[in-house]
Amino acid sequence: MKKNIAIALPFVFLSFVTDKPITSDCKCKGIPLYGRVQFVEAFEDFRIQFVDGLADIHVKFVDTRPSKCGEWQIVDALPDFKVRVVNGLADFKVKKVDALPGLR
Repeated sequence: MKKNIAIALPFVFLSFVTDKPITSDCKCKGIPLYGRVQFVEAFEDFRIQFVDGLADIHVKFVDTRPSKCGEWQIVDALPDFKVRVVNGLADFKVKKVDALPGLR
């Protein structure tokens, strides 16, 4: 029995390491990653890190109501989700783009 557990543990650990933070339907923790976003210092839904390469999602900041994956409208009240910008231990990494937002 102990051998079975010792063999299974590395596979369980690898599944957590390789899991993508964003699902194929553009959600993280069940929340769609498009819409009205508020940048906060506490009580965030997600911790994000802005990067120049190897991003989990490309984000385009828009002025009108976002409707596609990766389109974010910055607001000060009534957001669809809240994010906090961090330098490490982020839920996912974001690259700002001017065109073609979405998953990568």
